[in-house]
Amino acid sequence: MRALVVFESAFGNTEAVARGIGAALAPHAEVEVREVGSAPGVVDDATDLLVVGAPTHAFGLSRESTRRDAAEQAREHGREPVSRGRGVREWLDEVRLPRGVRVAAFDTKINRPRLPGSAAKGVMKRLRRAGQVPATAPQSFYVTATAGPLLDGELDRAGEWAARLVPGRAGS
Repeated sequence: MRALVVFESAFGNTEAVARGIGAALAPHAEVEVREVGSAPGVVDDATDLLVVGAPTHAFGLSRESTRRDAAEQAREHGREPVSRGRGVREWLDEVRLPRGVRVAAFDTKINRPRLPGSAAKGVMKRLRRAGQVPATAPQSFYVTATAGPLLDGELDRAGEWAARLVPGRAGS
């Protein structure tokens, strides 16, 4: 199996989840984890699974203005943003995907009850429109605040979620 994990991240939380997903897939697949700025414009026909992750900004996928705001917040916390150019929204609008790739989407968002919105749902909507095959429902992983960190146990939960994406594994 060949898997590509593409992520957008402002504070590093979504990157950590993406890398955890890649590590969980690695025993079962050839895995490449790419930040969206270096993600391919054409996904190889040999790709069996595409996993796309993004932070939830303003109840959905980031836009140039929300990425600019997140970059300012990152700098206020003494960090540079991980993703500095285009976001997942723009990549999905431009990328060429082979038909019928199994896809999965995740996001990171603040852990507040009844907080609406999900970048992962926006990713999956775009992927379905492009004719891709959902491997599972979109998944959210939670941070304690805008800049993070991830809640305890979220990286373990991401690994468990990723393992279910492997064909033949329980829940896949």
